[in-house]
This record gives sequence, structure tokens and C-alpha cells, in this order.
Amino acid sequence: MVLGMEWLNYHHLFYFWVVAKHGSIAQASNELRLAHPTISAQIHRLEEVLGQKLLERKGRNLVLTEFGRVALRYADEIFALGREFTDTAKGLPSGRQFRLVVGIADALPKSIAYRILEPAFRLEEDVRVICREGPVEAFMGDLATHKVDVVLSDAPAGPGTSVRAFSHPLGECGTAFLAARELAKTCRARFPGSLDGVPFLLPGGQSSLRRALEEWFDLNKIRPRVIAEVDDSALAKTIGEAGFGVFAVPDVVEKEVRQRYKVQLIGRAEEVRQRFYAISVESKIRHPAVLAISDAARSQLFA
Repeated sequence: MVLGMEWLNYHHLFYFWVVAKHGSIAQASNELRLAHPTISAQIHRLEEVLGQKLLERKGRNLVLTEFGRVALRYADEIFALGREFTDTAKGLPSGRQFRLVVGIADALPKSIAYRILEPAFRLEEDVRVICREGPVEAFMGDLATHKVDVVLSDAPAGPGTSVRAFSHPLGECGTAFLAARELAKTCRARFPGSLDGVPFLLPGGQSSLRRALEEWFDLNKIRPRVIAEVDDSALAKTIGEAGFGVFAVPDVVEKEVRQRYKVQLIGRAEEVRQRFYAISVESKIRHPAVLAISDAARSQLFA
């Protein structure tokens, strides 16, 4: 027996874990079939033992403190190990799969999202990658409750967000301009001035690339003929492949886009910078899969 050590009560930790997963004591109470005050008292006791606040109220919502997010990570691992242990005792396979839930900003090109995520699929550990797509703001609440591990975006988290989030830079690159063969041939000479009056597929208004392109056009006194504004970068590439207009992509994926969509390079603009971020509620990334994709992005993709 170890003297002077206060043992962790795993029942208390389990009640906290269920509350954190559901985001409210009321929902946890329904699942656990325990009275609301009972669960509250058990969590308060856990906080006393740990010497740290785990949950706090913001308006009507119950949110995790910064230490609460750390505790949730440990609880996830502890109870996953518990399931693995009981499976082993029953003679079931003991291989453990962990999840990476990723929010992908809808303005982020899918080719870039894949390249950033690719290292997660190469990990030795068994990983299930779950991808969600939508506006960055829509993921903030899910980040706070750890329903989403990380958000990939072409812009840092906005200052007005209600959740304390950290934007970890993954890297940046220039921009390549592509089009179907005949259109690319006519635009290649005198680039970038050759884009003046040319049919162009502009990214949607929420894209940081849209703003960068418009500034660059103004600086170079270029007025392309915008034939479409397209939120979905994959759709823009498909329209461009059909020969209807020029489109822009991050230059780090230029080669694969040319090969996949059978389009050709018109020119590149290093000054049209595209930046990419991993947004989390942790000041220091701990999730092994998020660490893998962050390190690979900085050392390889955007090196």
C-alpha cells in the first residue's frame, strides 16, 4: 500500500466523463439514471481531489475548463483501456482504434485538406479519421466539448469567437493559375496581364484566397471577367476542366491538380499567399494524429 496517496475515484471520473461528452448534467443524469445533485456532488468531489476546476458555467451552458479538457483526454484513454482490458479478458481482439475528428472549413480546398490529413492514415496506430465540413464558426462549440479534435482552415479563428481557441500555423504557399489546354495557351504569354478580360472562376466570398486574389488583381490592374463564384473548389476545378474559365489553386498541389483534371499551368504568383491553420482549444497540441499532420505539414508539405 502506498501511504500518503489520494486514490482517484473512477466512479467520479466516469460521471465527469459522461457529463463532458453530453455537455450537460441533465442529459448525463438521464443516461446514468442518477439524480442531478448526486452527479454534481461527485464531480465537485473529483475537483477537490484534483485541486482543479473541471467545469464552469458560461451563461446557460456548462463548458470544460482548460484543465477539464486535459482531464477529458485522460478519461477517454482510461476508459478506452478499460474496454480493451475487458475485451482481452473475454478473449476478444485487443487492438484499439483511436479517433481523429476533424472539422474542415468549407472554404478549404479539398486537395489541400487531403494532403494535410494524409499522414494520419500512415500512422502505425489504428486510426479512424472522421471528417466534418462546414463554416469554422460552426465547429467552435464542438471543439470546446471535444466532439471535434481539430479544425483545418485557410484562416485563423476569428477574434469574436465565444470559445478560447488557438490557431496553429501549418504553413503557407503561393498560388498557381490553371485552365483547360486551349484557354491556358492563350493566357500563358504576358502573364499576369493576360488574365485581363479572361473568364475566371472566383472562390466564394468566405475564402481568404478570394480576398488575396482581389487585392492582387487591383495591384496589377487586372480585371478578369468573373463568370462564376464557386464555394466548392472541386466544382471550380471541374468547370475549369471543361474549358469555361481560369481557376486558382495552392501551388503545392498544382502538379496533382494538373494531372487529375487534365488542365495546364498558365503562371504562378508567389505574392498571392495562401495560409493554413490547425485550430484547437489546446495551446499545445497533444493528440498524436494532430501532431503527426501538423509536423508533416510544416516539415514537408509547406517546407
